[in-house]
Amino acid sequence: MDLKTTEPLDEAISLPVEERAMLVDSLLRTLNSPYIDIERQWTDVAQHRLREFRSGEVKAVLGEEVFKRILGRLSK
Repeated sequence: MDLKTTEPLDEAISLPVEERAMLVDSLLRTLNSPYIDIERQWTDVAQHRLREFRSGEVKAVLGEEVFKRILGRLSK
């Protein structure tokens, strides 16, 4: 690595873990640019579902229960 790359990398490594994760995510998004629209749509869906959950509009279901229901449907 040259000096242009080393300095920003050193700065990034010194960031708190949450900020490093956001930086990595941002960098990865620049590599996968054709999928930005899809990622944005999934983010919108996730935010909508979180709002529904927090408002009490929908209830959480344990993973074990979800798989039990799926297996019940598949066995019919």
